[in-house]
Formats: sequence, structure tokens, C-alpha cells
Amino acid sequence: MAILETQELTRRFKTLTAVDSLNLTVETGEVFGLLGPNGAGKTTVIKMLTTLLPPTSGHAQIAGFDIGRQATAVRRVIGYVPQMISADGSLTGWENLMVFARLYDIPRKECDERVSSALEFMGLADSGNKLVRDFSGGMIRRLEIAQSMLHRPPLLFLDEPTVGLDPNARRTVWEHIEELRKSFGMTILLTTHIMDEADSLCGRVAIMHHGKVVVTGSPTELKASINGNGTNGHGTTLDDVFIYYTGNEIDEGGNFRETRQGRRTARRLG
Repeated sequence: MAILETQELTRRFKTLTAVDSLNLTVETGEVFGLLGPNGAGKTTVIKMLTTLLPPTSGHAQIAGFDIGRQATAVRRVIGYVPQMISADGSLTGWENLMVFARLYDIPRKECDERVSSALEFMGLADSGNKLVRDFSGGMIRRLEIAQSMLHRPPLLFLDEPTVGLDPNARRTVWEHIEELRKSFGMTILLTTHIMDEADSLCGRVAIMHHGKVVVTGSPTELKASINGNGTNGHGTTLDDVFIYYTGNEIDEGGNFRETRQGRRTARRLG
């Protein structure tokens, strides 16, 4: 059963069509990856689906709610972890989560239990009373995921969830993402430029290019689709698939604004 469906979803900025007639289906309980070069339209898609940006035309439904006509209902059934840091470094981990619990209108009598459970689930129980500015990058990301899951949304959006993290911290975040799916039946849609991340976490991926989805399938299916002609001598990788369908090397750097934001995030997480 689909939890997210789009029909001809389109967003134009004057003469630029950032997202062009997007048709996408995400099934309940899967981890779905949205891949593509910088400027492909991934962030615009996420902003529309999280009701932060209205579409120019087309439709999308999340858990049966229309993103345009029922935006408030959509916000109640989604969680969102943006690429830029959303935690407040001047507060403790516990205090950050309490702020989000109140934003999500979680009943006061349930807040303490929800916050404690979220910290425990994300491996932060021993750090809840520490200021977030003293957290490592991986701990900050885990806290932000804890924030987004407090109201137990059926669909979670993660925008570049491991940007700026070292390999060990990245692996820990992967493990918690998979545990969210297993323990809560949560559906997760993530964007990433890290192909082994998509290969490891995602049951299916869609690759965007110039505002359109050019191919969708499981990582295994997509590797098979280019006839096993890998470039590393050890078989086809998802990197090969990405380059084959987009003609782009992975993460070419984007424009000045994207590069500046990415470096700020990496510096704050590091």
C-alpha cells in the first residue's frame, strides 16, 4: 500500500522548471532514496512534499492527505530532518526534545516518557543533560532524528542525513534509520549523494535529472539494467548507475550557495 503518491507534480520558478511532472509512489514501510546531481530538483521535491513550498501544478497525497488542500493534516503525519542543523546548541538534548514535543502538541503527561524513549532509542540516554554544542556530529544527527520521531509519524523525510559525518558516525546513523523502519514500521524517504548509503539502506531508489525521474528500481535492478558494465573491475556499483543515467560524476559541488551551506553544515557537525 502506498503512503506517498505524486501525480504530475511540477514546480516552476519563472522560466525554470525545477520539478517536471513528477510521478512517484512510495510504499508503506520502505526506505526510499531520491538521488540525483545538484540542481536535479530533489530539494524542491522535499520542500513540496513537506508543505514548505506549493507546487505550480499537479498533486501529491501523503497518508491520504493532499499536500495543498490538507497541509496541516500532512504535517501531523510526517517528520522532517533538514540538511542544515535544526537542534539548538545552547540547550541540552532533553530540552531540545521537549521543545519539539510541545511543537507537536504531545500531551504534557506523555512528554517525559516520549523524550526519554526517544533518547534511549537513539543511543543518547547518557547525554540528554549535556549541551548540544558539546555533542559530536553523529550525536547531533541522532538527536535531530529523535526530534522528528517524537510524534511517531508514519513517514520520515531525511535530507542528506549523514552529510559531514565520519564513516563510524555515518554507520551508526544508518543502523538507527534501519531500526526506525523495523521497530516502528516507519516509511523513510531520504536524499543522499553517498551511493553506498543508498545501496545499504534503500529498498528502492529514484534517480532525478533536470527535474525528472529518469529511472526507478531497487539497487540490484538498476545495476542489472546497465548490463554489468562496471568501471571498477569488480562489477557494477550504484555509482556506475548514477553516472550512466545522469551523465554526471557524483556530487560535482553545486552552486556557491549550495557549497556554502554544505560546508557550514559539515563544519558544525564536525
